[in-house]
Amino acid sequence: MEERPPVVFPVADGITAIDTFMGGRARYTAAYLLDATEPTLVETGPGTSVEPVAAALRELGMAPDELAHIVLTHIHLDHAGGVGQLAERFPRATVWVHHRGAPHLVDPTRLVASTARVWGEREMRELFGPTEPVGDDRVRPLHDADVIRMDDRELEVLDTPGHASHHVALVDSRTGAVFTGDALGIHVPDLPVLRPATPPPEFDLGRYIASIERIRDAARSILLFAHFGPLPDVDATCELAIRRVRDWARVVEDALRETEDPDELAARLEATALDDIETGSEASLDLEMLEDRLRLLSSIRMNAQGLARYWKKRREREEQEPDAGRTS
Repeated sequence: MEERPPVVFPVADGITAIDTFMGGRARYTAAYLLDATEPTLVETGPGTSVEPVAAALRELGMAPDELAHIVLTHIHLDHAGGVGQLAERFPRATVWVHHRGAPHLVDPTRLVASTARVWGEREMRELFGPTEPVGDDRVRPLHDADVIRMDDRELEVLDTPGHASHHVALVDSRTGAVFTGDALGIHVPDLPVLRPATPPPEFDLGRYIASIERIRDAARSILLFAHFGPLPDVDATCELAIRRVRDWARVVEDALRETEDPDELAARLEATALDDIETGSEASLDLEMLEDRLRLLSSIRMNAQGLARYWKKRREREEQEPDAGRTS
């Protein structure tokens, strides 16, 4: 893979974004370094991001024995696949992750296998690369309302399921910025796109919306997306995220009354996704370029599968509990 010079840029007081160059691609995934007495890295990117992230940390003056914490919003490999290798390079760093995800960092076998089933072996190698385990003694489990202390600043933990059951958002005490992970979806900075992230098997619409509202209430300044970068208008972004996920969910719910064919479900969701883009764009878009740009970040087929699974499970639950009301 061609080496690229590190790309880092400030996003808030004492917070620097790092382009992780996932699979060699620019502006797909971001990690963030917090300047503190105990310096802290939020997200690592996948295994293909280890070298770019390590180079960026060196450029930012971070010696191997100085990084104190690595914090993950969740264990999906585009966010956490590089943590094992980076933990080896920064041997004093404590690794923090949702308590449900912690066992899968220590033994990533099932996590890697499930990712390979979704993406396929070729793209698994190209995009995510190797995933190494983290020593059990290095991993600390996170629960709602926990606080990660860095001496002169803190990260408050918000349990934010919906995208995944092992998802947290993080509130920076100094700036009020929130690291959103995938809780609000996928933001592509050079396109007018905010897409929901609804992958199987754990997507839950009600929890997804509740998590967005919780982030909206907690954020005092800016939202920091893993895909990709800062968005300063908290209310408008959260409102759009809720509207988009409801729209997408409704499309798949309606389609399931007629078909369960994965190709047809994906085609109907794709039409809605393109409408979302065209509505927000003042310039004409190269749709071929657009598809390449978004394919890896927010696979329509994968999102359709997650939404279909959600509605099927919900229908089964309502059949077993006929008096259960709709919650979202």
